[in-house]
Amino acid sequence: MELAYIPSPSRGVIHLGPIPLRGYAFCIIIGVFVAVWLGNKRWIARGGRAGTVADIAVWAVPFGLVGGRLYHVITDYELYFSEGRDWVDAFKIWEGGLGIWGAIALGAVGAWIGCRRRGIPLPAYADAIAPGIALAQAIGRWGNWFNQELYGRRTDLPWALEITSSTDGRVPGTYHPTFLYESLWCIGVALLVIWADRRFKLGHGRAFALYVAAYCAGRAWIEYMRVDDAHHILGLRLNVWTAIIVFLLAVTYLVLSAKKRPGREEVVEPGASASGGEAEGASEASDEDPAAEGDDQAEADAKDDVKDEAGSTKKT
Repeated sequence: MELAYIPSPSRGVIHLGPIPLRGYAFCIIIGVFVAVWLGNKRWIARGGRAGTVADIAVWAVPFGLVGGRLYHVITDYELYFSEGRDWVDAFKIWEGGLGIWGAIALGAVGAWIGCRRRGIPLPAYADAIAPGIALAQAIGRWGNWFNQELYGRRTDLPWALEITSSTDGRVPGTYHPTFLYESLWCIGVALLVIWADRRFKLGHGRAFALYVAAYCAGRAWIEYMRVDDAHHILGLRLNVWTAIIVFLLAVTYLVLSAKKRPGREEVVEPGASASGGEAEGASEASDEDPAAEGDDQAEADAKDDVKDEAGSTKKT
């Protein structure tokens, strides 16, 4: 008999009149706002302009959502295209089902488009938003809690997750809360990237690569605990293999980039450097204070008068 457990919500949607308010969607939206907020602070600290992160996110977020959904539908196609299934459900993103691998891959394409339009290097932008993405994932994982999905093996630990739904093959009981494990892991990844970035001045995409490597290390063992249906290759779940491969690629990039381009980018956004800002501020002060300009001219005229008088004295 379980003495303690994490209860699951009785339902993941609340209707405000005809409008459904879904917990999964709220978690995704809150995560995006947190990522943009933190990314903006880090971007400004690196010498960029306020608002640039949000402008580029307008491209990155929709691409990321589409990429995440595509990855999920492709790797779990039988949920939508097998006998007895309705393929229209593949478009119901609010019911859950986003693959982080597809979200990052296609989201990077959207970010590249946004960066290119503003003349910004994508690696610098990726470094700024890396810990924010990890926090967005930490928040987004609670959407799985609302949907009672993606849990682990049975357990009677005090922090076990109680599953009450019996739809889609679920068996009520208490299970490892893998959504919570991943949420906490992502918070740790965000803190790791922030610390390492301050300590080692990571640049040229290395902070982002560190985020990817650290996330994959945790995702591999968390994925191994899950009991939901998944494709297996050589006895391991597909996402475990994906995590291993992406981890190796991220570490390789970290090592090669550190050797080839150590340090950070000197300029991350054209026209937004500290010296440029001072010059613009001085120009604006001059335009807005005609009295000061007049005082400068009077001082110059006074100096000329002194010089003329001195010259006349010498001639005499």
